Amino acid sequence: MKKMLKYLSPFAPDQSGACGVLYELGGLIVICDAGGCSGNICGFDEPRWFTKKSAVFSAGLRDMDAIMGRDDRLIEKLSKAYDQIGGEFAAIIATPVPAVIGTDMKALKRMAEKKLGIPAITINAIGTRYYDEGEQEAWLNLFKEFAGKTGTEKTENRPLSFTGILGATPLETGFATAEPLLEMAKKEGIDNPIIYGLGSGLDAIKNIQNIEKNLVVSVAGLRTAEYLKEEYGIPYDIGFPFIPESVINEVNDSIDLLLSKKLSSNGDSLLDENNASNKESLSVLIIHSQLASNELRTKIRQKLTDSASGNILDSTNINCATFFMQSSDYAMEPGDIKLTGEDDLSDLVANNYYDLIIADADIKRLLDVSGYTGHFVDFPHFAVSGRMNDDSIMFFNT
Repeated sequence: MKKMLKYLSPFAPDQSGACGVLYELGGLIVICDAGGCSGNICGFDEPRWFTKKSAVFSAGLRDMDAIMGRDDRLIEKLSKAYDQIGGEFAAIIATPVPAVIGTDMKALKRMAEKKLGIPAITINAIGTRYYDEGEQEAWLNLFKEFAGKTGTEKTENRPLSFTGILGATPLETGFATAEPLLEMAKKEGIDNPIIYGLGSGLDAIKNIQNIEKNLVVSVAGLRTAEYLKEEYGIPYDIGFPFIPESVINEVNDSIDLLLSKKLSSNGDSLLDENNASNKESLSVLIIHSQLASNELRTKIRQKLTDSASGNILDSTNINCATFFMQSSDYAMEPGDIKLTGEDDLSDLVANNYYDLIIADADIKRLLDVSGYTGHFVDFPHFAVSGRMNDDSIMFFNT
């Protein structure tokens, strides 16, 4: 019962992550379900559904169609939809039903391409994994299918070379439009950024020869970045330049307050650099996706380095925890943890003292029942709570 939730709402599943990657790319997207999964994806996990059109359909599977494996009926429905509205490609995203009955997704890809005469991709989502695993498969299949398919070469006199940002979906960043993300990226010194799948269309992927470097902002994008490096020689960096300024300011204020309390409670002895026995420690826990947490940890350390009161600390312990994918190759430190359920987080908080916890506000209820009484800063994560960072998009909490 590791994934049983008593205090947290269900996180966005893998089929939602896959749909989020493909949503703006002009494809004909079919959720291979009876109707329920499509409703959850569009109604809860895709904020652009209310402001931006996309051809997302339910396969409308009936019991006997699923039991008898009548894949030809699904392809026939797909063909009729294509005849009416067109599309640059077809995408068929699996759900728990095809996962349980063993639907051959590769065969569906071949059947769709033969019937429609356009490229098709399929995503083996199973519904029991989280959004980032669906994103990972969608990114990789998408780039393998379309990267470099324009047939043009990069020209030496081209005025701009772009930085491709990989993994910046609304589920990951909490922003449903590209503009605020591009602005934040430029503030971080990223030249000519393009966000794959958000405001750039399928051409950004087809014209991969114009990309000078990729910036991976989600663990879900790492396999694709490695593929692009091997196939096209495009290097990549890791980072997350999309932490809202309001979150950074609140974290800084909380740290200032904690340092002030430690200083006032222990007096001037803390300022005596020769008296190490009087030094204090600061312990922080960040709960979010791995690369976002790592970025915030770096900013906190920089804050402590720059702070005049930072010299009161003998040690600083900043741990990162996540319910989602975690790569041991990138910025993991001792004390970082992969959470498999509520019990893991409850035990972590009960067995360790943290001065400050930074996480989505929906997680605070679990922290409260686990006995946590320290400082808390809200760092929204759309895949956890359905709360946006983009004020221009109004959305309901899941």
